[in-house]
Amino acid sequence: MRELLFILAILLYSSSGMQAQDSGNWRPAVYGLDYSSWEESEFDSDSIEALITAINTTEHGDFRGMVVIKDQKIVIEEYFNTFWRKSIHDIRSAGKSVTSLLLGVALKEGLIKDLEQDVYSFFPKSKYTPINEDYKQITIQHLLDMSSGIDADTDRSETPGHVGNWIGLDDWKDYLLSVPLAYKPGKRFVYADINPLLISAIIEEASGMSLKDYAKEKLFDPLGISQFYWYTNAANQTGAAGNLYLSTLDFAKLGALVANEGRWGETQIITTDYTELLYAKPFDISDYWNMADAYGMLWYKATRTFGGKEMNYLFASGNGGNHLVIVPDREIVIALTSSAYGQRYAQRRSYQIMSKVLSALK
Repeated sequence: MRELLFILAILLYSSSGMQAQDSGNWRPAVYGLDYSSWEESEFDSDSIEALITAINTTEHGDFRGMVVIKDQKIVIEEYFNTFWRKSIHDIRSAGKSVTSLLLGVALKEGLIKDLEQDVYSFFPKSKYTPINEDYKQITIQHLLDMSSGIDADTDRSETPGHVGNWIGLDDWKDYLLSVPLAYKPGKRFVYADINPLLISAIIEEASGMSLKDYAKEKLFDPLGISQFYWYTNAANQTGAAGNLYLSTLDFAKLGALVANEGRWGETQIITTDYTELLYAKPFDISDYWNMADAYGMLWYKATRTFGGKEMNYLFASGNGGNHLVIVPDREIVIALTSSAYGQRYAQRRSYQIMSKVLSALK
């Protein structure tokens, strides 16, 4: 009899409709977040049911998870293809946006004066002899906006600052600091992994900790994120451009932190002023990627119409279809994880899922 009850409980927990519609009282508590049903949060139940069915029946078995939070309440929490709540997953370049949040923490702590502080000032020549004198021209803001002018381009492997030239090094800091400029900082958007890596190096230099350990103590622990992996080399330098593994729920928590203006529970982790900066649009990148309108602060921005309603949103994006979407006006967060790395359908599929969720709003 006990075995039968256990099986029934497992089936109940895995049932999509029952899980999402339940008030959440029987599910494990999530610090800082409550639960809400689809109807209570003004989502059309039939539309959400149809979306979950469509994901479950897709021909590709590489979609991992979908968590939707509205008004700081978990509305949808669904996992697919053997993944579950505690499974951690490589979110790829969406990790860049997490690095931006950690910079906000460092600013609040006073480790960094302001975003106009130049890169050169953090690395004394006596300690880092290879540092390029031109880094006096590069501000932290330039790094956040991918406008540093450093000769690096993710799409051009021949550039000296390309990730392939340094990611395999046991200590990459000297190399990063020596890459020359290709153009004047602040003038052009060029997507390159070296920019968030230099932000990471600044936080590591100022804090005396690896970015991974800094993240754990200052951001992940306060949010109840206990299980993660972030690649860190032999010199204790963290790969801040990606290489971060999180569960879908914990990925969503980071979006909820931004949606709540940097506050989690009773703790102000990042200042409201900094979270407002995340919505800035210094560079129009609509010609670079048709899914985004603008870029800045290591986050993408877009305005689209879903279900007849125009929405402005902020999002982190990683190869394979990993998206963290924040719609501030509706206080909605959508976290999508997928391992369709290098697949052309990956980003399009995640966009379609996001679109279906937002179109289901009443």
